[in-house]
Amino acid sequence: MWSYTLRRLLVTIPTLLAVITVCYILVHAAPGGPFDGDRQVSEAVLANLQAKYHLDQPVWKQYLLYLNNLLHGDLGASFRYADWSVNDLVARALPVSLSIGGISLVISFILGVALGIGAALKQNSLADFSLMLVSNIGSVVPSFVMGPVLVLVFALWLKWLPAGGWDDFAPQFMILPMALLTFINIATIGRVMRGSLIEVMQSNFIRTARAKGLPMRLVVLRHAIKPALLPVVSVVSPLAISSITAALVTETVFSLPGLGKLIVNGAGNRDYTLVLGLVVLITLIAVLMNLLVDLAYAALDPKIRY
Repeated sequence: MWSYTLRRLLVTIPTLLAVITVCYILVHAAPGGPFDGDRQVSEAVLANLQAKYHLDQPVWKQYLLYLNNLLHGDLGASFRYADWSVNDLVARALPVSLSIGGISLVISFILGVALGIGAALKQNSLADFSLMLVSNIGSVVPSFVMGPVLVLVFALWLKWLPAGGWDDFAPQFMILPMALLTFINIATIGRVMRGSLIEVMQSNFIRTARAKGLPMRLVVLRHAIKPALLPVVSVVSPLAISSITAALVTETVFSLPGLGKLIVNGAGNRDYTLVLGLVVLITLIAVLMNLLVDLAYAALDPKIRY
């Protein structure tokens, strides 16, 4: 297990290098620059700015300088946020996105698995139809529609929660964005868990366990739930990455100072270092989540050994 984990971590290095290289080429190939804006500056000021950020040098040399800084843990200075480094911007925004996305993913996993088990054991019942209805709504209705609806109902009509903003992890500002992400993720996890458990319950070893007279609770908890969780675990990593993508909408709707806001601002302002720093961060999260999923597979299925 440890040797496999070490090999996977070593594979991360060429993966990161490839992603950084492709993103670096695409960002520099896009028209415009970080200092092309409405306010025109003189040629002398523009030359000084380009010299400060090494933009007057060839692209390949800029690339090597960026890699050298990256090896030292420096994501570079932001082009558009004066006196702020990308490390500082990420350090401020990452806890917001991790708290919203991480907590909602954990809640979604627990509730989705529980609802999926209930729907599978009560197939074609009211509970089953209710879960499928929720899953279809969560899959069909986009987050940029569902978010304003939550604001309209709970903030404007009922006046229970604030419509948006952030107040240093105050719970009342976290409930609505977490509810939005949780509802979207439950739709996927519940549906996958339901289908997986229905298939497992028709297996021969489950029939044998039931023929021995074991109660349904023990059959599910001891024999069925582990193999049924395998497809659910496989979708956790894509859901974690999609939570970052959904943060683009969620943090815009609820005015949260997270990674989604930085991604939008960095792309719109041609802030090369900010975009690249966020790409590195998201790639690391994706690789780490995939590694955790693979290790969870070995814990759930005794036939899998690394």
